Amino acid sequence: MAKEDKKKKEDKKIKDSPEKTSKKIESGENADIDTADKVEKIENDEISILKEQLAAEKDRLLRLSAEFENYKKRKQREIDEFKKFANETIFRQILPVVDNLERAIASAETNSDEGALLEGVKLIHKEILKLLEMFNVKVIKAGNEPFDPNFHQAVTRHETDEFPENTVTTVLQNGYLLHDRLIRPAMVVVSKKAENEKIIEN
Repeated sequence: MAKEDKKKKEDKKIKDSPEKTSKKIESGENADIDTADKVEKIENDEISILKEQLAAEKDRLLRLSAEFENYKKRKQREIDEFKKFANETIFRQILPVVDNLERAIASAETNSDEGALLEGVKLIHKEILKLLEMFNVKVIKAGNEPFDPNFHQAVTRHETDEFPENTVTTVLQNGYLLHDRLIRPAMVVVSKKAENEKIIEN
């Protein structure tokens, strides 16, 4: 019986020996290190994901900012274009008045007794043209110019040897530009090469 008690005590000593206790501690420390490594890896993964999300959001913000800038520029161009040609309708209404003044001048020039009237009408005509030029409405050059269908509207053709073919010989009604846009073509007579008939004597 005493031997068995002694053996149990020795087994207990072996079991609770410092070497075995040290091994237990080392095992616990290794487990703690593994857990810390796992936690750190998870945190690093989460940081990487957050960085990717942040980069994606920054890229999206930059694209939205660029699109907004393009939108502002496009709208500004549209506003500038509208302002540039906003008065086109008004000028269309003024042009018939200019036409009437030009006809009055042409009529008065044939009557020398109405010199004062002629001068007055010429002055009004000059002032109206000056007003139009202030708003960038300009007369299209047509007389003695080569016929240009972009700016001239041919009413008829006139056979003549005095002008090269397809040259404007007479301007029936002036055409006008607003900036660089045609608001009315010039109504003109265009030259045509005269056909000389040869008489064959028998």
